[in-house]
Amino acid sequence: MTAEETLAQWNQQYEAVAARMSAGAGAGLAHPTDLAGLTGLQQMQAMLDGKLPYPHIADTLDFSLVEVGEGRAVFQGLPQLKHYNPLGTVHGGWYATLLDSAVGCAVHTAMPAGRAYTTAELSVNIVRAASYKSGPLRAIGTVIHAGRQLATAEGRIVGPDGKLYAHATTTCLVFEVPSK
Repeated sequence: MTAEETLAQWNQQYEAVAARMSAGAGAGLAHPTDLAGLTGLQQMQAMLDGKLPYPHIADTLDFSLVEVGEGRAVFQGLPQLKHYNPLGTVHGGWYATLLDSAVGCAVHTAMPAGRAYTTAELSVNIVRAASYKSGPLRAIGTVIHAGRQLATAEGRIVGPDGKLYAHATTTCLVFEVPSK
């Protein structure tokens, strides 16, 4: 598949997901009772289906979850001028947030019902500059290990041409969801 074909496929998927999520629950916070009894993968799929709200940060930084699977999460983001630092390049925080979302949500998909996680460590390496001219980029997170107390994952930000923009690893603390 050419980069142009990949980009067209990405944009079609992004538009369909964004429309479904906006028409559904929209941006916001899920109520704990809506999450009770669901695995992490079921929660993430419900978000994609518009049955649970997506986080406000997605609107703030112009990215969205576009697909999930067991141990995998994919986000698509669009770097824009509003994401630039004073030096005139995309701020490292944009890359870090996009990657933290991808690797964290990949871990989320591996959580059984009643378990959750929080990021304990995130390491990001930016290897190529993105700009508002780059167009959509994808962050793909994949679980390396998901245990009872710790989970690790890795992620990459790539363009439709397959070029690598950044990569990351995370260590997450896994815990039981506290009951009221």
